[in-house]
Amino acid sequence: MKLKRLGLFVLLSLLVGSAACQPIDVGGQAVDVADLTSVPTAEVQTPTSLIADDPATETPRSTDLPEATPIPQTPTEEPLTTLLFTGVIVPARCVQAEIDERGNYDYIYDEVREIIQEADLAIGTLNAAISDYPPRTGCKSTYVLVTGSESADAMQRAGFDAMSVATNHIKNCGPTNCGDRAFFDTLANLERVGIQYVGAGENHAAAMQPLVIEVNGVRFGIVSLGQIEQLAFAGEDTPGIAILNEENLRAAIAEVKAISDVVIAMPHWGPEDVPDPNWSQRILAQTAVDAGADLVMGNHTHVVQAIQEIDGVPVFYGLGNFVFDQSLRDHQQGVILEVTFRGTEFVGYELIPTHVDRDGAVYIADEDEAAEILERIETASAKLP
Repeated sequence: MKLKRLGLFVLLSLLVGSAACQPIDVGGQAVDVADLTSVPTAEVQTPTSLIADDPATETPRSTDLPEATPIPQTPTEEPLTTLLFTGVIVPARCVQAEIDERGNYDYIYDEVREIIQEADLAIGTLNAAISDYPPRTGCKSTYVLVTGSESADAMQRAGFDAMSVATNHIKNCGPTNCGDRAFFDTLANLERVGIQYVGAGENHAAAMQPLVIEVNGVRFGIVSLGQIEQLAFAGEDTPGIAILNEENLRAAIAEVKAISDVVIAMPHWGPEDVPDPNWSQRILAQTAVDAGADLVMGNHTHVVQAIQEIDGVPVFYGLGNFVFDQSLRDHQQGVILEVTFRGTEFVGYELIPTHVDRDGAVYIADEDEAAEILERIETASAKLP
């Protein structure tokens, strides 16, 4: 499996690569100090007479000690840190119906659990509400995307550390008397299992707050804002998600930049179903880079989108679906993105193509499907300047 993943990385580097996205050099030359000889100590004579008036009669002390041989120091390399991102996670509708039938929330991640857990920091994009209050919708077409509270436990057991929740379905509930109950249930369930979240809160000021997670001595600062569904937007005194526009994006990045070493912007943006980012995504991507983002990692479109480098900063416009019940072939495809830093320096990335069945189970794509997914990303990327 590891060879296949490395092969995909090499392939994508050829397709979309740049100087900032070369394969990672983790080599280093160790210094062997085993053969160093001990430093001799000079013999110091004790004077036989001390005549202050006649220094010439004093037995001299040896003051010319041999110079110590310096011990070579092995250069200290900063550790590598791997960040993992996925496409949208929607364990609702047909996925929830299958979960209920099996009585098992964990099967969704069985085939990718090891990859998620191997990352130093694993971040998903949750585009559903997590609440037991609304009735189950069953396996039918609906825009009410809700999953049971144990979905949070399954995400935690799968290895996720954090979730971007500035998404358009995060306030879904169904019943007219629900209000914001499912929304607050979602945040509470993530907190309950120890998954941190970013992009939503009890009001807009809270939703704009960044998430800073320290890994290997590096503070990774994350901001998440969404532009898709106005009903999900937070207000001055009402709960919801941070609103994605140029002004808010600049403000959010400025705030997190002051308290972190690496800035990651996670916008929820763009039209569904198309691999080509639209003008709004491209303007916002440039805005994020100009404001100081070191990585831009977007989602929402339910299909994989282009990759672009803007002024040396990698921009991933969309990673497709990770967990969802959509049945179109390109909507059953996505990529796991692994980004590697050495200290605060971005040194490379890897795409791991995935396939998700209608029951929500995620698999690593086979060789043919993986090539298909990467080719779609290459084609969309080649259209960008």
